[in-house]
Amino acid sequence: MIEVRELTKRYGKKLAVNNLTFTVKPGQVTGFLGPNGAGKSTTLRLLLGLHTPTSGSVTINGRPFRSLPRGLRHVGALLDAGDVHGGRTARFHLRALARSNAIPRSRVDEVLREVGIADAADRRIGGFSLGMRQRLGIATALLGDPPVLLFDEPLNGLDPEGVHWVRGLFRRLAGEGRTVFVSSHLMSEMEHTADQLVVLGRGELIAAESVADFAARGAGRSVVIRTPDPAALSPLLSAEGASVQREADGRLTVVGLESDRVGEIAFEHHILLHELTNRTGSLEKAFMELTADSVEYLAGENR
Repeated sequence: MIEVRELTKRYGKKLAVNNLTFTVKPGQVTGFLGPNGAGKSTTLRLLLGLHTPTSGSVTINGRPFRSLPRGLRHVGALLDAGDVHGGRTARFHLRALARSNAIPRSRVDEVLREVGIADAADRRIGGFSLGMRQRLGIATALLGDPPVLLFDEPLNGLDPEGVHWVRGLFRRLAGEGRTVFVSSHLMSEMEHTADQLVVLGRGELIAAESVADFAARGAGRSVVIRTPDPAALSPLLSAEGASVQREADGRLTVVGLESDRVGEIAFEHHILLHELTNRTGSLEKAFMELTADSVEYLAGENR
């Protein structure tokens, strides 16, 4: 479990992280979202003791990371896939880390096979593609078989097969009871992979809740109706304050009323319904709306 309490970090006059409090629980995948400059990378570095908080605290399973001996046995992390010595081979890189963390040497070959780069184990890392470096970074995170895993943009450079594999890997790790914390800009992947979200904007917490709850907070929540008598139903719904739009296929899209109330109105007026479906907003739409005031760099606009 990761526990962040009133965490603040300043770099001179710049407030990078401001009074963050959230918990990342085991047994689920937690997505870590925010616009560029939101403070995600700073928060991850604070979690790993790479930076020192100005105030507040962060603990992993009840202890600061710096106090944990042989850290790779407690936390596995991928922060920057390019932050490795290009002249080393993948096997040598992992063996060095295994030795310094008292991890059995056999574990190196296990994780190389698991991430799919066993055939490239004796090649120099400098010749790796970005996707292969990402796989090596994931292998490094898995090396100590830790209960807590942190990943910063792990899907960069991966092909569709790699993305599918990583999605399954995160689900499996969470299913084993591990704490899995994933920072990503890919909303579609978070929508399919994450159970919970922690969302930042300008260093402050915007949300810490389930994916479904966060998506529902954005505009776009509506009710879709298919009825043989839309002309009779539409004015009744409008009279209750709903916005009703007739779609090209004849369905009605209703905003401003819950499906239960729509069904009651139709029943009260003996109007037959063939379909009554809730349509929730997408994660991407909710993210764009709820972080709009927190975007540091806006494209295509005069400021």
